[in-house]
Amino acid sequence: MNHVDSPLERIDRMVLQLFALVGESVSGATDALLSGDREAAKALADRDEVVDVIYHDIEQLTLQQLTVAGITSPSDLRFLVTVIRMLPDLERNGDLAEHVARRAARGLGGELSARSRGLVERMGEVAIHMWRATTDAYAERMPMAASVVDTLDDEMDDLHVSLTMEVVAGTMPLPVAVELAMVARFYERFGDHAVNLAKRVAVLAPSTGQVL
Repeated sequence: MNHVDSPLERIDRMVLQLFALVGESVSGATDALLSGDREAAKALADRDEVVDVIYHDIEQLTLQQLTVAGITSPSDLRFLVTVIRMLPDLERNGDLAEHVARRAARGLGGELSARSRGLVERMGEVAIHMWRATTDAYAERMPMAASVVDTLDDEMDDLHVSLTMEVVAGTMPLPVAVELAMVARFYERFGDHAVNLAKRVAVLAPSTGQVL
C-alpha cells in the first residue's frame, strides 16, 4: 500500500524543497555573476516565482492546520508555529538570490576588480556553508546549527566590510561600485536571515525544551 503524506509531512517536505531551491539559487547566482553567464542568471532570476508559489502553498496549508484541524499535540503545534516563523526568512533569502542573479544578468561580474571578485566568491561560499548547515539542522532536527551559523555570519560580516572598503576605494566606475555595494549588502542580509532560521530550527530539536 502506498503511503499518503499527512498534512504535516507534506509541509515538512515542501519546506525542505524551499530550502533546496533557495540554496541552488544563491549558489547559481554567485556562479553566474563571476562567470558572466547571463542566460543562467536570467533563468535563476525567473525561478524566484517558483519559490514564491511554494512559500504561499506552505503558508496556506500551515495556517489551515493551525486554525481548522484542531491539532493539540505540543510537538505538532511547535512544528507548525516554527514553520510560520521560518517562512519570511526563507522567502526573503530567495529574493536576495534573485537580486544577485539580476545583476549578474546585466553583466556586472565582468566589471569587477580582481579583489572584489575574490571577496564576492568567498561571500558566496560562506553563504552556501551557512545554508547547508541550516538545511541539515532542519532536516535532522539538530539544535547545534545556530552556533555554527553564527560563526560563519561573523566571517560574512567581515567580508561585507572588506568589500565595502573595496567599493569606496575608487578602483571601479561609480555605477559598478553602486551595484557592487548592493550585492555586498544582499550577501550580508542573506547571512542574517540564515542566522534567524538556524535559531528557529533549534526549537524543533526534541531535547531543547524551548518555549514557542
